[in-house]
Amino acid sequence: MNDLLALIVHHGYVFIFLIVLAEALGFPVPAALALVTAGAAVASGAMRAPAAALIVVTAMLMGDSLLYFLGSRMGWRLLGFLCRVSVDPETCVLRSAESFYKRGRATLVFAKFIPGINSMAPPLAGSMKMPFAQFLGLDFLGAIAYASAYGGIGFVFRDFVATIARGFRAAGHVVEIAVIVAAMAFIAYRFSLYWKHRVYRIVPRIQVAELAAKLQTQYSVNVLLADVRSHGYYDSGAARIRGSIRLEPNNLSEEIKTLPRDKDIYLYCT
Repeated sequence: MNDLLALIVHHGYVFIFLIVLAEALGFPVPAALALVTAGAAVASGAMRAPAAALIVVTAMLMGDSLLYFLGSRMGWRLLGFLCRVSVDPETCVLRSAESFYKRGRATLVFAKFIPGINSMAPPLAGSMKMPFAQFLGLDFLGAIAYASAYGGIGFVFRDFVATIARGFRAAGHVVEIAVIVAAMAFIAYRFSLYWKHRVYRIVPRIQVAELAAKLQTQYSVNVLLADVRSHGYYDSGAARIRGSIRLEPNNLSEEIKTLPRDKDIYLYCT
């Protein structure tokens, strides 16, 4: 934190802008910690509150707007890319979508406080064709709330932040070693999860023409097609492939119980 405070003091608004923009774009950077430190810098007079607030909110809106427009063009391909660091990318997409669709537009107001959802909400809004003006208004409220919350903590507890910074300075190499050990433990944990779930990353696929040919033969009686499109891409009146059934992806544990065990089941989504 001492290094972070030093960066903010010497590079000020540029550093705050870059780190907040990076988090808005989905990079794993400690923007919340930077905002707390910036709040402490404002309290000490090293930064001006109006300028800092303008920089922070502008960075958030720029990053979120870019993801919104990419989401409107790329759809769930972008969401899958953003979830690539997740152990189970499909679950990451579905959980983020479920939160967005259950809570509606209000998700944009509090999304920044929830890791994972914070970078998923803007492209979800874009993929669902939310009007940009509406998105920008709600995202602005979310940016104000996020900046005020963490910046306010730093402002109010500026003495505590300074104490932590002095503690880091005094601890020196001990803190660096602790951070390195923690990072190595985290990497090992992520690798163990990746190895445990590696089988789910290999999804067998079939070409459309090949499946269509099977459906034209006597083998078709042994084939079951299932529509697993996620929320927002499916509703009760949506058209499905003829003869297919509907499976709700967020209720698979129950849906699977109804499936026949004597047929080859093919799934299709968006």
